Amino acid sequence: MFEKFRIIITRLFAITLSIVILVSSSATGEAWPLAGETLFCMGIFLASIASMGRLWCSVYIAGYKTDRLITQGPYSLCRNPLYFFSLIGAIGVGLATKTVLIPTLILFAFTFYYPFVIKSEESVLSQRHGAAFHTYTQTVPRFWPRLSGLEEPDTYVVKPKVYKRHMVDALWFVWIAGFLEFVGSLHETQILPAIFKIY
Repeated sequence: MFEKFRIIITRLFAITLSIVILVSSSATGEAWPLAGETLFCMGIFLASIASMGRLWCSVYIAGYKTDRLITQGPYSLCRNPLYFFSLIGAIGVGLATKTVLIPTLILFAFTFYYPFVIKSEESVLSQRHGAAFHTYTQTVPRFWPRLSGLEEPDTYVVKPKVYKRHMVDALWFVWIAGFLEFVGSLHETQILPAIFKIY
């Protein structure tokens, strides 16, 4: 039930933000072109890191999420690497708008909402895995990765049919960042008029 509610809230926020982006243009990019391009490049960089990170997570979790407690690979760095990389990607997409306001709104929304999501999911994991999950929480941080804790096996069995579906989820950050550049071009040529500007 909570998972469906989370997805609905996330999609509503994304739709609202998309509408704002479609009807607005970057005042920052127009006033200071170099600053605008710098923000865009930073956004692409973060979006690519997020995509690679989510692909890495998917190698370990695709097809195993409900079966067993995953503690290796990115899950040895922090307990919620998918959300960590998602935050990086969402901020990257925000920066790709060449504004400061959009990524700030994304960061605020994530900081306010996702701690509740994480606590809810960890409650389920605690009930399902008991002492093993408790031990895991004592050694691995919840959200911010600890690089010194990385543990990876020499081999790992991947479920390719499930993994292929996860690949699409991992790559949308880069795709959206590229689409935002296209939207910016539409605004510049007045094909898609901007109703207002944001910094």
